[in-house]
Amino acid sequence: MNKNTVTLAASMLAAGLAFSGTVLAQDYPTKPITVVVPFSAGGPTDTVARLIAEVMSQDLGQQVVVQNVGGAGGTLGAGQVATAQADGYTLLLHHIGMSTAPTLYRSLPYDPTVDFAPIGLITSVPMTLVAKKDFEPTTLAELMDYIKANGENVTYAHAGIGSASQLCGMLLMDALDTQMTTVPYQGAGPAMTDIIGGQIDMICDQSTNTTSQIQAGEVKAYAVTTAARLGNLPDLPTTAEGGLDLQIGVWHGLYAPAGTDAAIITKLEAALQKALTDETVISRFAELGTVPVTAAEATPAALTELLTSQIALWKGVIEAAGVYAD
Repeated sequence: MNKNTVTLAASMLAAGLAFSGTVLAQDYPTKPITVVVPFSAGGPTDTVARLIAEVMSQDLGQQVVVQNVGGAGGTLGAGQVATAQADGYTLLLHHIGMSTAPTLYRSLPYDPTVDFAPIGLITSVPMTLVAKKDFEPTTLAELMDYIKANGENVTYAHAGIGSASQLCGMLLMDALDTQMTTVPYQGAGPAMTDIIGGQIDMICDQSTNTTSQIQAGEVKAYAVTTAARLGNLPDLPTTAEGGLDLQIGVWHGLYAPAGTDAAIITKLEAALQKALTDETVISRFAELGTVPVTAAEATPAALTELLTSQIALWKGVIEAAGVYAD
């Protein structure tokens, strides 16, 4: 076989594989899709995932199943998706922790900017400062004074290394120049259970995980970490109103493993954007104190840009705090 024949055969094979991939992408999906949430069931990221999955299932014509793979601050589930087959049937829905893990974990087994194919942003969730309902301080100003006066005698819960509640706690302690005793949990759900039960003093957590408890009077709320008050919690002041320099929102994004066919990513992007305009999703997000992102933000490009900028931002914050997972 001469050189020209070999070259022609190789070109035909490559073209055939590309055509086969295109056909498969056109048929996609032909079976259920799994969305891995790298945290425990019942937490804020899980809530967002289940709302989105239900509507995406209707658009894609296949069930979108949420699988909780908690552990190691979200890196266990993320690592599972990073090494999954790049066929569009295993996805990852992760929050701001995707941008903090590269600094928190010195031996992270994946690179968020290399091992994933971004699909799009979903929402940015406000954080709320809440405490057990019989906690002594009654206002944000009193809470700040109480923490400064009692320091490590104040117990602060978080949902694990790299969690949004840990990050907010780091910023809070930095703003007050005071260390509290932090108590890590395996997920936001168990942490909130102990706040309600009175075993732990306080937490700063996403409104998706605290709104119902605030409205039911199960916890005492002090502030929301956004520039403006929330429509569903109009009486809750902002941190700025209370004189606290602390603003943080927890964004969520959807990813596929790197190497996933571009046509599949496009289908998933379209399904995500459709889900974000669904009236039920909009209504439920509003009840939880958040809103879906715009169509321009629910894109691979927007998520890639945000992830890159947030990795740089949190690198400085974490290194200054000197808090690492290993």
